[in-house]
Amino acid sequence: MAPMKWYKVVAVGGSPVNGGSGKWKLPRGKRPGAWMPPVASPVACERGYHLTDAAHLLGWLRTGAAVYEAEGRGAADNQSDKTAFAEARLLRLVGVASEKVLRLYAADCAEHVLPLFEKRYPNGARPREAIAAARAFARGEISREEMQVAAFAAYAAYSASAAADAAAADAADAAAERKWQTTHLLQCLRGGPNP
Repeated sequence: MAPMKWYKVVAVGGSPVNGGSGKWKLPRGKRPGAWMPPVASPVACERGYHLTDAAHLLGWLRTGAAVYEAEGRGAADNQSDKTAFAEARLLRLVGVASEKVLRLYAADCAEHVLPLFEKRYPNGARPREAIAAARAFARGEISREEMQVAAFAAYAAYSASAAADAAAADAADAAAERKWQTTHLLQCLRGGPNP
């Protein structure tokens, strides 16, 4: 079984963006960053070097933050979305969560589940138009106002029954979708497929 892959979200220069203090030592070329000084008895949300797994990475992103693959060692305290380690280091840059990358990722996620809506509403073009507008805005092709008009029209077209259909989705389908979203997020951060 492969070891767990860990991630750390920091400001581009290595400062924390989700609490904490100090500055992470950044990798240089193919060499990992240096190990951070040991912390005695790590406790999640209190002390230690907090890392997350891919499944929880989205909850830690901040616009403009850098995402690194990381490594932890020593004593650890696990919480549902993070683990605090006694020691940690950054291994390699995955990518930067720019506004453009995050907007395009959100559009991709919406498009990925759009067939659920279109199956029930085959003539409902507004959500697809809103997704196209979100992509065009992210690429600087239309104004914020034009994007908002498309988004408001799509929201108006969205019905309570469509929401109920989505809420009733099979748990296995939801787990598969979450896995796709996680994999796709890492692809987007690495510069593809829609940077």
